[in-house]
Amino acid sequence: MRLSCLFILLFFLTVPYSCKKKADKLPVNYINPFIGASTSMKAGRSLHGLGKTFPGATTPFGMIQLSPDTRTGGDNAPGYSWHHNTIEGFSFMHLSGTGWYGEFGNFLIMPTTGKLHTNKGNDDNPETGYRSHYSHSNEKAEAGYYEVLLQDYNIKAEVTATQHAGILQFTYPKNQQSRIQIDLARRIGGTSTEQYIKVVNDSTISGWMKCPPKGGGWGNGAGKANYTVYFVCRFNKPLKKYGIWSANIPKTQIRKNGEVASPAYQNLIKNAEILQMKKEMTGKHLGFYSEFKTKKDEVIKLKTGLSFVSIDNAKINLEYEIPGWDFETIRNNTRNIWSKAIDLIRIEGGNEKEKEIFYTALYHTMIDPRIYSDSNGQYMGGDNKIHKTEKFKYRTIFSGWDVFRSLFPLFTIIRPDVVDDEINSMLQLAELSKREYLPRWEIVNSYSGCMLGNPAVSVIVDAYEKGIRNYDVEKAFQYSLNSIHKFDNNEQGFTPGSLSRTLEYAYNNWCLARFAESLGKDSIATGYYKKSKSYKSVWSPEVQWFRTRNEDGSWMKWEGKKVQGQGCTESNPYQQGWFVPHDNKGLTNLMGKEFMIKELTTFFERIPPDFLWNDYYNHANEPVHHVPFIFNEIGLPYLTQKWTRAICKGAYGTGIDGYVGNEDEGQMSAWYVLASIGIHPISPGDNKYQITSPVFSKITIQLDPDYYPGKTFTIIAHNNSEKNIYIQSLKLNGKKLNRYWISHEEIVKGGVLEMEMGNTALNVK
Repeated sequence: MRLSCLFILLFFLTVPYSCKKKADKLPVNYINPFIGASTSMKAGRSLHGLGKTFPGATTPFGMIQLSPDTRTGGDNAPGYSWHHNTIEGFSFMHLSGTGWYGEFGNFLIMPTTGKLHTNKGNDDNPETGYRSHYSHSNEKAEAGYYEVLLQDYNIKAEVTATQHAGILQFTYPKNQQSRIQIDLARRIGGTSTEQYIKVVNDSTISGWMKCPPKGGGWGNGAGKANYTVYFVCRFNKPLKKYGIWSANIPKTQIRKNGEVASPAYQNLIKNAEILQMKKEMTGKHLGFYSEFKTKKDEVIKLKTGLSFVSIDNAKINLEYEIPGWDFETIRNNTRNIWSKAIDLIRIEGGNEKEKEIFYTALYHTMIDPRIYSDSNGQYMGGDNKIHKTEKFKYRTIFSGWDVFRSLFPLFTIIRPDVVDDEINSMLQLAELSKREYLPRWEIVNSYSGCMLGNPAVSVIVDAYEKGIRNYDVEKAFQYSLNSIHKFDNNEQGFTPGSLSRTLEYAYNNWCLARFAESLGKDSIATGYYKKSKSYKSVWSPEVQWFRTRNEDGSWMKWEGKKVQGQGCTESNPYQQGWFVPHDNKGLTNLMGKEFMIKELTTFFERIPPDFLWNDYYNHANEPVHHVPFIFNEIGLPYLTQKWTRAICKGAYGTGIDGYVGNEDEGQMSAWYVLASIGIHPISPGDNKYQITSPVFSKITIQLDPDYYPGKTFTIIAHNNSEKNIYIQSLKLNGKKLNRYWISHEEIVKGGVLEMEMGNTALNVK
C-alpha cells in the first residue's frame, strides 16, 4: 500500500502539470488526420476539390507517409478521399494537400483472401480486383496510426511509421487461402515503368521501382519527377508459398494517368502471368504475393524500409528504425514524437473544436519539407550521384508558391532548423544540377516549374533578415540573383499575358533588393528597389484596377475584375490585384485611400457564408492570404481583427471539409496557426508580423536556444471571447505598444505581448 502511494506521488511529481488534471486532454489527442481528407470537387465547389490531406501514419517531416489509397487515377494527389467507398491498398509515400494528379503512392500493400487478383478492380466492381469496401464506422486515425476493416476480406489493417520505414499488421479471419500482395508498379497519377524484385530469404524481399515522367506522376509527367525507390521488406510469417506476377505491357503503350486507369490497361494487368516460387525478376509491371493459411484473429506483420539511394540504405533504414516486431511500441514512439513536435506552441482557452483545428493544423505544417536523406546521411543529389550530408538534413517537397506566405514565416519562429535545412537543400540542388538558380516547386530533385514567381528567393531573404544563416550566404545571394535574371518582368516592367507574374516578380525584386542592401551590394539594391515598383505598370486608370498587358504593351481585353483568368493564375484580377505586399504605402497612394478602403470592404463583405471557392476574398487559394492584414496598414486594425476571426471560424472545421481548399503542403494550416495566435506577416522579408485578434486566450511559443536568446514568447489576450474580438490596448513586456505589428527580433528575444480585448471596434488615430 505504501509503495503504491509512493509510486503515485513520484508519478505526479514527474509528469508535466498539464497532465495532472484528470480532465485534461493532451494536445496530441486533438490531432485529427481526417480533417481535409477529401478530393471531392462537388463538395469543394471547384475543380480544386477540398483539403486533399491523407489520414495515414507519418512522423514530423518524415520520408514515410504510410496511408490508405482509395484511387490511383484522376486528380487525387493524397491517394485517399473520404468520398470513395473502396480501398485498393496501403502505400508508403504521399503528398499532403496538393492537386496536379499527385505523385508517389509507391509499394502498395494489400492483405486479401480467396482468389488471387493481380489488378485492383474499380469502385463499382471491387470484386473484379484486389480492392475492398470499407466503412468509416470501422476506420480510425490519430497521430502516427491508422486502422480500418477491409470488409470484403474481414481483415483488420493497422499501420504506423517511422522516419524512413513503416510497419503494418493485419488481423485475419480463419481462411485456407490468405495472403499479402504487393503491387510494385503502382504510382499515384500513373505507374512506375520498371521494377526489380528479389526473394532474399524466407522472410525478406528487396528491389526497386523506377518512376520517370513517361510514367505520369507529378503533373501527369509535366512535373518532371524522376526517381527510383528502393525497398527492403520483411514478413514475420515465413515465405513458403509465394510468387511474382508480371503483366505484358506493349512497347507502344502510353503509361500516364488516363491510360493506366483505363479499362483496357487494367485488362492487361488482370491477365498478368503468375510465376509461382519465382525468386528474382525485372519487368514492366510486377507484383509479389505470399500465400498462407490463417487461424481466426491471426496477426501477421510486415515491415519495410525505403530509400531513394540504394537497397543497402533501405536495409539500413529498416534495421535502424524498426529492428523488432513490436507494433505498439513503434506506434507509441511515433505518437510521442508528435506530442513533442506540437508542444512548440501551447494554447490555453478556446473551445474543444478550436483546439482540434489548431493542433491538427500544426500537425499538417510538419509534413513537408520531408527528409530525403537516409539515416546514414546519404542522399541522391541533383547530379544523380550519391552524396552525404552531416551539417544539415537534405529535404524535398518545396511547394514554393504556396508556402512562402505563411508556412516558412511560421518555421522561422518555431523551426528555424528546418528553414536552414531547406535553404541548404535548394542551394545544393541548384549547384549539383548545374542550373545555378532556385527551384520554384521542387519534388525529388526535380524542377517541376509548377506555379509562378521566385518563392525560394522570398524564403531565403526572410530567413537571412531574421538571422537564420547556416548556409553559404554568398551562394544564396548569387542563386537568388540568377533566379531573378531567369524569371522576371521585362524592361517595361511587366510580364506579357500575366498579371500574376507581373505582381509576384515585383515582390521578388523587392526581396532581392533587401538582400543586396543587407549585404552591402548597394548598386544592385538600388536597381531592384526601382524594379519592385513595376506593379504600377499594370494599373489601368481606365478600369481603375490592375490589368494584364499584351506583348506590345496594349491592355488585355477587360471582362471585369471578378472574372477568373485574364492573365491571373487560379484567381481573378480582383484577388490578384492586392498582391503588392512589399509596398502597401505605394499601393494606397496608387489606388487612393478612400477607394482602397471601399474596395477592401466590398472584397470581404461579399464572401459567401461557407467560405468555399468564390470571386471575392477566396481563402481556398493562396493569392489572397495576406489581404486581411492590409487593414492594419491603412489604419483600420479592427477590420483585420474582425475578418481574421471570421476566417478562422468559417474557413476551418473539424470534418473532412475542414479546409475550404487544398491544404497545399502546410500553407493553409500555417495561416490558421499564425492568425489564431494573433500574428501573421504581409511581406516575408520585412521582419514584421501584423498583430490581430487571437482565437486563444494564452499562447506560449517555445524558442530554439540554438538560434534565439529568448526561451519563450507568450501572447495573452485578456477577456477574450467570441464577442470580445477587438483589441482595446496592447503591451509588450509591460510597456504600452502603439502599433499593430511586432518584429521578429522582439519575438525571439522572448517576452510577453498582452492584449486587452473587448467588443468595441477601434480605429487607429
